[in-house]
Amino acid sequence: MEVCVQETKDILSGYTDKEILNTRRMTDPTMIMAMKFLGKLELGMSQIMPKSAPHVMQQIIYLSLDHGMSPVSPIGFVHLGSYMAKLGDISGGYHYVKLANSLLDKVGSRESAGEVIFIGTHVRAYVEPLQATLQYHDEGYAAAMASGD
Repeated sequence: MEVCVQETKDILSGYTDKEILNTRRMTDPTMIMAMKFLGKLELGMSQIMPKSAPHVMQQIIYLSLDHGMSPVSPIGFVHLGSYMAKLGDISGGYHYVKLANSLLDKVGSRESAGEVIFIGTHVRAYVEPLQATLQYHDEGYAAAMASGD
């Protein structure tokens, strides 16, 4: 996991947050479908094969940077933040959780908001006051229910 996370951080070090947020939207329907598949695969892999799950996150981020941001792109960034926090870099992980939340607004789709907020809440609980984290968790629950998750 460490190698995969480090490789992804190295690639992202060449981009500013503003550049990531202003990356064009993904338009290729085949690529959008592949991203949706990877988004669903990420959560399952983290449960079944946790050592392989970071590779899915890495692929989501690579495809997002190469082909544009899709509604699934925030999932890759929030999982990167989660893995970084798990490896001890809580502030770095928190940075990518916040970036994933900003991407949710930027891509204009709330279909992955429930998962992004769910994963992000775990990292935010280490940085923000618990009351704010619980309010954020409730927002994620409402988003998940609205999208059918």
